[in-house]
Amino acid sequence: MKRVLVVFMGLLLLHCKQEQKEPKAVLKEEIIEELVEPVKPEDTEFYSPVPPTVHPTGQNGAPSDAIVLFDGSNLDAWAPVNYDGAVTWILDKNDKSMIVHRTNDTLNATIKSKRKFGSVQLHLEWKSPKHIKGDGQNRGNSGVFLQERYEVQILDNNNNDTYVNGQVGSVYKQSVPLAKASVPTGQWNSYDIIYHAPEFNQEGEKTKAATITVLHNGVLIQDHFEIKGTTEYIGWPKNKPHGDGSIILQDHGSPVSYRNIWVRELN
Repeated sequence: MKRVLVVFMGLLLLHCKQEQKEPKAVLKEEIIEELVEPVKPEDTEFYSPVPPTVHPTGQNGAPSDAIVLFDGSNLDAWAPVNYDGAVTWILDKNDKSMIVHRTNDTLNATIKSKRKFGSVQLHLEWKSPKHIKGDGQNRGNSGVFLQERYEVQILDNNNNDTYVNGQVGSVYKQSVPLAKASVPTGQWNSYDIIYHAPEFNQEGEKTKAATITVLHNGVLIQDHFEIKGTTEYIGWPKNKPHGDGSIILQDHGSPVSYRNIWVRELN
């Protein structure tokens, strides 16, 4: 609540000595805003806009307003990144998952969502293979990319150290996670990601950085981190202007499994 006070300062005489003109009268008005403390409860109550109602598990466990990208029934929402044709990942009907899988004809089986997104809330679950091979970056490695450019690392780091800005839960090569919250190898992990897309002006310059918050198995591991640009394996982050992009799930040579993938658009 505001009270507006109008104060007239009266007639001010301005004398211009250098030009030797006659003094002239100027009326100056000054407006002062004074905040008034509310005295009734209803002074600080409002009734619009009314937020929409969302059933948190109303869509077979996903929120009622979510876009379900994978529920275990089919791979229809996905397409290969590196070749034309069908997705080669394996559907496991027992746990309603899909498993990274390449054939002899596919050097890399990375997949992308057919639908493109900007700012999102993303939920997915993943697990490394129970019987793992390799070490470092060659052990249960995959990744989820926002807008095709910005990777949150998926890796089996249980008794397996690597560079910390490339470990599980990192924004790859940019942000070390606040904690390692992995479950035992072969069990299901969850990622809940809040991602806000970057903004660019008409000249193609980035005016606002993308931000990302990540919860790994309910533990906060990335806290509104400002993404510096593309998450490059070699070189500095790049910031070419772009619009909406697919969500990408990476094939890095490990049979990582995914299930329960859904998105809520935040645009």
